[in-house]
Amino acid sequence: MDVSEHVLSAGRAVLDMVEREWQPLSPGELELRLDQAVEDILESDLMATLQAQPPPPASTIYVQLLQSQANVGPQVLNTGATTPGPPEEDVSESEHLLETVDSAAVKYIADLLQSSKSKTRMAGRARLSLSHTVLLSLTLLTERLSYRCVSRRFHLEKGNIHRIFFSFCERINSLKEKQIQWPVGEEAAEALFPLYSPEKKEEDEEQSVPQVLGVLGHTQIPIRLPIGKHDLESTVPEVKRMKREAHPDSWLNLELVCDHRGRFLHCRISKGSDVDRGSALRDRLKQHPELMPSGSYLVARAGYPLTAHILTPYTRSVGPREELFNKTLEGHFQILDQAVANLRARFQRLRYLDIGNYERARAVVLTACVLHNVFLDMGQVVQGEAEKEEAITGEGDVDEDGVCRRDAISDVLLRSFDSGSV
Repeated sequence: MDVSEHVLSAGRAVLDMVEREWQPLSPGELELRLDQAVEDILESDLMATLQAQPPPPASTIYVQLLQSQANVGPQVLNTGATTPGPPEEDVSESEHLLETVDSAAVKYIADLLQSSKSKTRMAGRARLSLSHTVLLSLTLLTERLSYRCVSRRFHLEKGNIHRIFFSFCERINSLKEKQIQWPVGEEAAEALFPLYSPEKKEEDEEQSVPQVLGVLGHTQIPIRLPIGKHDLESTVPEVKRMKREAHPDSWLNLELVCDHRGRFLHCRISKGSDVDRGSALRDRLKQHPELMPSGSYLVARAGYPLTAHILTPYTRSVGPREELFNKTLEGHFQILDQAVANLRARFQRLRYLDIGNYERARAVVLTACVLHNVFLDMGQVVQGEAEKEEAITGEGDVDEDGVCRRDAISDVLLRSFDSGSV
């Protein structure tokens, strides 16, 4: 292996470590801080000069007030202390920010963090209030902005913003158990919805209709490839190689279960090289069957395990019965597709996470999932354009009990269709 390649790899590792732990001020950020320091000095000198001068006569103040009213027209006079307004560019950015992040959401999330039992201290050299910390972090999540751009908006150093943001993610991650919960008891009963809706409202038939607790599926979040995963022995130039050969760990697998409202009931984040789909959830439901109400199921696309609790489509020997069953399931898959689209539309940083550290990338994705439920509970939904989950050829793991239940349900569904009740 060439020495220059070793040096290049070592340099990348050092840069990645510096990015995670500490970043010095860039020339632009240093200039910003110097400008602020000069403004503070000039302001203090001006205030000292004004305080040293004798106050003007009352008649002079009255004349000046009349002149100012004549110049500004019928506006409300602000007699309180004022601060210089932001430049026009900052005003437009602030207006866009208020449209993207609602102030009520900032307060709601800040209250959640304030009431949480987590003892984690928010990081950062600057003494930001909790509400400003939430606003800064939501800005990074909801908009595809660089740290430099956010630095100019909030007048903080890039390295400080980096620490504040990941400290916020750590605190939000601690809320996962409360915000992403598997429903039980009355909550589970309220979450159920029918696999299909019979037109005839006969009591016996309604009781026999299988119920769906949630839709199981996944999406992929692209991330920056970790430094250690680059193939340094390849003779192909690095940029061309990354475009041509997608490494499995250049994305995260986000496995989700959502209810009919699009609320996440289950969330599992794994590396792209992890190809086990739904196996952990399958084992959990097998060990704790009480998590599934009687007569209820999860529905999932092909490639997921077919079990007594998870229904998947037919992939071979497809006739009229199987086609009807698959079409019925396909209608439910759109619920998850829309929930994923809404997640991506609100948290645009998920389009590409420029993070080479798996744990930190995972923390950001989990933060977005937790906040997805928070915003949904607040009634704030951002509609995204749904995309169909990538289809998988072939069936996943098959449980004999799952095969029997799927066949029985498809038989009932076909009879209902032939009798005109569906």
